[in-house]
Amino acid sequence: MDYLHLLVLAVVQGITEFLPISSSAHLILIPEIFGWRDQGLMIDVALHVGTLAAVVTYFSRESLRMAGGAISLAGGRYDGSARLLLLIVVATVPVVVAGFALREVVSLHLRSATVIAATTIGFGILLYVADRWGRRQSVVEGMTWQHAFLIGLVQCLALVPGTSRAGVTMTAALFLGYQRVEAARFSLLLSIPTTAAAGVLIAWELWQSGDFALQGDALLGAAFAFVAAWLAIGAMMAWLRRSSFTPFVVYRLLLGVALLLWLYL
Repeated sequence: MDYLHLLVLAVVQGITEFLPISSSAHLILIPEIFGWRDQGLMIDVALHVGTLAAVVTYFSRESLRMAGGAISLAGGRYDGSARLLLLIVVATVPVVVAGFALREVVSLHLRSATVIAATTIGFGILLYVADRWGRRQSVVEGMTWQHAFLIGLVQCLALVPGTSRAGVTMTAALFLGYQRVEAARFSLLLSIPTTAAAGVLIAWELWQSGDFALQGDALLGAAFAFVAAWLAIGAMMAWLRRSSFTPFVVYRLLLGVALLLWLYL
């Protein structure tokens, strides 16, 4: 890939991955807008792996807690760290099943600007409703198993481009009464296992392909995406501590309308 093409995709992925505005939508749209060849699902996932490294390092304390939880469970102990890990596992199971079942359908039939326009607008409105009328009282440490599973079920919708995995899981958490920062924190932690699983699968396919140029593009793109994502996470969390999701909703609506105008006028 052209280095400018790769850099633009990586920076856009890093900025949009954990904001509730759909990174997959931007990764599909950028090649269409600039007339670039679609980079393909392997590069998309490689960029996601870069952002995975960013969320693990930004939330290093929680990441270490989950690692400690795994050790506790292996030793037959159940503590707060083990509970946090199990909440993430419960919320992850639905999307893992759906992802394997629908991978080909998503790749072949749903990566279109029309689908993105509809989901960008529709789920943007839902985010606004949840942010405005959610109780904003609960925290992740008090999350129930039922809430974790419900958020996991809703996460399956993010397989459709434009929905935004971060956006839809934050929306679900807000509807269930969680504070804005807590909704964002759980959403970001929830990205770790799903992105890691996808990354392992794509890494194996890249290794098997023997395509050294593609492997180099994937590694370089992941590095660029890591830097952009780490900065974006910090900015979003700082914003949500003092304000609402409204700017993200406005952006989604403007993007969706612009896409419709571009497609049909």
